[in-house]
Amino acid sequence: MNSTTGLASLEADDPWDLAKVGQKWQGELERAERYFKSWIDRCTKIEKIYLQQSGQDSTSNSSAKRKFPMLWANTSVLQPAVYARVPQPVVERRFKDAQPVARMASELVERNLAFTADDADLDSVMRAVRDDFLLCARGTVWLRYEADFEPIDMGVEPSDPPADEGFLSGGMGDNGGPALEQITDERVCVDYVHWSDFLHSPARRWKDVTWVARRVPMTDEEFDKRFPEGRTSLNADGQGSRQGANQTERAQNEGKINVIEIWCKSENYTVWIAECAPVALEVSEPPLKLKGFWPCPRPAFGTLSTSSLIPVPDYVYYQGQCDEIDLLTKRINKLTDQLRLKIFYPSGDGSVSPAIEKAMRPENDTVMVPIPEWAAFTDKGGSKAIVTLPIDDVQKVIVACIEARKQLIDDVYQITGISDIVRGDTQASETATAQRIKSQWGSIRIRDRQAELARFARDIVNLAGEIICDQFQPETLMLVSGIQLPTAAQKQQVQMQMQQQQMMQQQAAARAQQMGQPAPPPQPPQLPPEIQKMMEQPTIDEVVQLLRNDSVRGFRIDIETDSTIEPDEDAEKQRRMEFVQMVGGFMQQAGAIAQQTPMLVPVMVETLLFAARGFRAGRQLENTLEQVGAQLSQSATAPKPPPEPTPEQMINLKTAQVKAGAEEKKAQLSVAQAQIEHQTTVEQARSDMAAQALQQFQQQPPAYQ
Repeated sequence: MNSTTGLASLEADDPWDLAKVGQKWQGELERAERYFKSWIDRCTKIEKIYLQQSGQDSTSNSSAKRKFPMLWANTSVLQPAVYARVPQPVVERRFKDAQPVARMASELVERNLAFTADDADLDSVMRAVRDDFLLCARGTVWLRYEADFEPIDMGVEPSDPPADEGFLSGGMGDNGGPALEQITDERVCVDYVHWSDFLHSPARRWKDVTWVARRVPMTDEEFDKRFPEGRTSLNADGQGSRQGANQTERAQNEGKINVIEIWCKSENYTVWIAECAPVALEVSEPPLKLKGFWPCPRPAFGTLSTSSLIPVPDYVYYQGQCDEIDLLTKRINKLTDQLRLKIFYPSGDGSVSPAIEKAMRPENDTVMVPIPEWAAFTDKGGSKAIVTLPIDDVQKVIVACIEARKQLIDDVYQITGISDIVRGDTQASETATAQRIKSQWGSIRIRDRQAELARFARDIVNLAGEIICDQFQPETLMLVSGIQLPTAAQKQQVQMQMQQQQMMQQQAAARAQQMGQPAPPPQPPQLPPEIQKMMEQPTIDEVVQLLRNDSVRGFRIDIETDSTIEPDEDAEKQRRMEFVQMVGGFMQQAGAIAQQTPMLVPVMVETLLFAARGFRAGRQLENTLEQVGAQLSQSATAPKPPPEPTPEQMINLKTAQVKAGAEEKKAQLSVAQAQIEHQTTVEQARSDMAAQALQQFQQQPPAYQ
């Protein structure tokens, strides 16, 4: 089905026909409530039993005090066993290769998720979900994106609006156009949804669900702010929701309007409708573009069948045993009341003096019964002046009831799978091996509950990570994570400065050549350490582009193994020690290999990086390891300098150099002497030619003769 079919059909008939939409979804909600009615009634009774609210008030009903709180005891044991602390998010690259942008993006998202878990109080939300999961076999949450805006001061004086048009200060700018706003803060909210406030379409599997809904109680102020024209959609009496079936619900819903938020996946739109109201409040496209469409993860389900998504609470399976345990508990308490000293004595005949009667009548736990016809009483068994009632039979009955109740409690533990080792109850005669085996296999049924809540926490973190990747601004990502990355403009500015320095060096070299001076050697651009470190990091624009384009598909968002169950304060320390031991041992072995076979250094560097990427503690050192590894690989593959000569070779080399210098000087002297002789010859020839010319001139007669 086309995702835009729902909105298109609504707009084709009547744009945003809220009455028609409200009528449709009121029918869908009523059908879903009928579908889950038996489960809701069952969970309501179980919650009352858990809170000791069944029947009359427990403070005035003495029978309620004589119940064995089996459900509360089992739940209290399972609560810390299935969830104990807030999950720790882990964001890793799907392919752990050398990608600085992907590595930085995963670090940013992980830190933002850790902050979101604290800011949204994920721990208290998970504890509430855990209690619903253990009592009602279903717990869920709802995720939202919130942002705070403020208008941008453009520094322009406001212009006067036209006389025939009103001035909208709320949604218009100073010049009459739309007001420009900027985000000042943004966050991911994780809302706990009570088990009775969550509905979805009837289906056999979660993948077949077509819509989900939750009930949101709003005050009048919140309702008017969210739906300015929503009052007309309420009923004639001004109420848009039920006020509750009991006194507690009526007190909680007093002055509030219950609004149902519906996300329809089959028609790709969201609906807001007041409970029991005939007209919808709002119909719009989904505010979040999520991969799985739903703003909530798959609920944490308990026992399910393949026939429906109606869960079965665990208490149902041992409710009969709990009723028998309560019956035996009441019987034991009543029989215990019979364990009193009951004394029979003759009355009115003076055989027992008032002083003796007063001494034997304590204020509590002793009953004295006067017998008028003492003779007849003694003839039937009494033989003394004071007779006590035998209580041995009562004691035997109490012991038998206690044994029967103990067997029923053991049956409950067999049904629930809560072993004695989980309850902290063990025998002193058991060996350590036996206790270890019981700890390993006795809690195997609890592991499914642990895994389900861990899966639920992982889905929450995945949804929060998807919202962060798609919605958060670059400034928010850096502010929350504490990582400052350069922008593309800043890097470009630094690169332009480096190019200017290179051009200045080239111009200086050209001027030196023109003047006949040696050109200065080229020098790399000098940058401050903080600027140089900034240039080595990816830009925030590249990181955000990766997050926006690839969202979470290029990452694997998970939670730490066993991070939601028994806390281990030494876990992080142990991981760091394992990483240090791994690196130290590898370095020790790789050093010897590198000396013998330098060509294997690049292989060993890649092996070290492959091992370091498997440790979460090694992520911070990954960049440094890559830089050092590149330098080691470059130095290993570079040609080696010749070996240093020995002392004898040095002496021979110096002798050869001296001889070569002497020969060179001798050759230079020979060349100089030859040049002198040549010059002398040339000068002599010139002198001879001049003398010969003078002689010829003298021999010629004068011209006037």
